[in-house]
Amino acid sequence: MKIKAWITAAVLALSSTGVLAATEGVDYVVLPKTMPQVQKDKVEVLEFFAYWCTHCRDMESVIGKHSKTFASDTYFRREHVVWDPKNDLNFARLAAAVELAGLGNQANPAIFDAVVRDRINLSNSDTLKAWLNQQTQFDGKKVLAQFQSFNSQTGAKQMGENTASYEIQSTPTVIVGGKYRVEFSKGFVAGMKTIDELVVKVRQERGMKAPVAKVSKPVRSKGARLVKQSIR
Repeated sequence: MKIKAWITAAVLALSSTGVLAATEGVDYVVLPKTMPQVQKDKVEVLEFFAYWCTHCRDMESVIGKHSKTFASDTYFRREHVVWDPKNDLNFARLAAAVELAGLGNQANPAIFDAVVRDRINLSNSDTLKAWLNQQTQFDGKKVLAQFQSFNSQTGAKQMGENTASYEIQSTPTVIVGGKYRVEFSKGFVAGMKTIDELVVKVRQERGMKAPVAKVSKPVRSKGARLVKQSIR
């Protein structure tokens, strides 16, 4: 069984036993009120981040990779915080454009590097336009087209409203099921385990059936197939 399938099976096994190692007040906290999800019939893992946040940059590869292990009833999405519209609104609009273009995994690492490491002011529209047109790591022109669309403006406005309604005070902040906020005091890798356990907790509280684990089929080598054919 491949590693990804093993992880999925382990999480589903945890779901059946009801064991929760994460401790409230240490590994997670309960929000004052449960917030609505985009997809009501699934478990949402929502990250509030900022492109200028060094900790968000550090967690990007960890949570991006981990989100690929989520079961079929769980989905991951990102929202850029908007605390200061003058500085954050264009970043939020860029984050919305990246998602609309479907290039989150390719574009976000490059954007983090540009803002955090290279200190390029991508909140400036002219600077951003020039930078996107020069990109070779991802389709910058596709992201730029979305950035200039009405949809990215709408998305950025919604991110601002969500930053306020969720009362986001720091980044990165991860909310599971619209109810639980993950604490990363033990590091980002440990936080991924907490996310998995909270997904199980939300699933149980809602009475959702655990999805069937995907079992990878064994891959036979070409040589083995030729040997089998020669025996016939």
